[in-house]
Amino acid sequence: MRIYIIEDDITVIKILTNIIEDSDLGTVCGYALNGSEGISEISALSPDIVLVDLLMPEKDGIAVVKELKAINCSSKFIMISQVSSKNMISKAYTAGVDFFISKPINIIEVTTIIKNVTEKINYKTTLENIKNLFSNDKNVINMVEDVSIGKMKKLQLLLNKLGMSGEKGAKDIIAICNYLINNKQNMSDININDICNKLSTNSKNMEQRIRRAVSKGLSNIAYLGIEDYMNEIFILYSNSLYNFEEVKAEMDYIRGKSSFGGKVNIKKFIDGLMIHIDN
Repeated sequence: MRIYIIEDDITVIKILTNIIEDSDLGTVCGYALNGSEGISEISALSPDIVLVDLLMPEKDGIAVVKELKAINCSSKFIMISQVSSKNMISKAYTAGVDFFISKPINIIEVTTIIKNVTEKINYKTTLENIKNLFSNDKNVINMVEDVSIGKMKKLQLLLNKLGMSGEKGAKDIIAICNYLINNKQNMSDININDICNKLSTNSKNMEQRIRRAVSKGLSNIAYLGIEDYMNEIFILYSNSLYNFEEVKAEMDYIRGKSSFGGKVNIKKFIDGLMIHIDN
């Protein structure tokens, strides 16, 4: 993967570069200390992944992503941020951000997220190649349909692992994932309220059911982490489906060390689900 970094702190750029290259995640093809410079270089270099800081002077990360999306940039965007504002994070996802990396930089989080995005890119490329090569072949078309069915089975199994399959919102989550697959869309391409409006006559109730289900999954993940920090399910899903800082907050709440638990991000959760069932 060719990775470009936009970050106004050169120390953070060096840390990210070392993690990417030492972990064989790809090659850093360039970097910029401000948004304007980054936009012009990304347009020329066409990197696979762009790591962009949220808070920068003159032009913030959200503005950068919007401008690049407006010129049909195909890069995947990972936002670097220490901001926990729900409204700001929602704006970032709406602009086209695929994932968040929290500050201070954590090597495990960086590695996990870049690997997830890389798998997403590779899967999409493979699927498009199959369709282009055999667009008129009915057997291949049937094979692609079988893949969609297989994804739904994987999704149901994953929700079972998270202890969410009994929640009312689980069916809504499955409906959204099925819609995204059938319409070849990502959660970054659509607002959660818009998709709920398409699938339900009462979008607010649907979103509330989903939020309760995702919160249940967060609580279950946190309990697993408390019982066994090396639990396979905890390691695999605590950061790819949730923000790890929120998982830790939920763990502290369960232990009685905090008066409030972790928060959930529905778009991140569903986007993470889509990546897992794609593999």
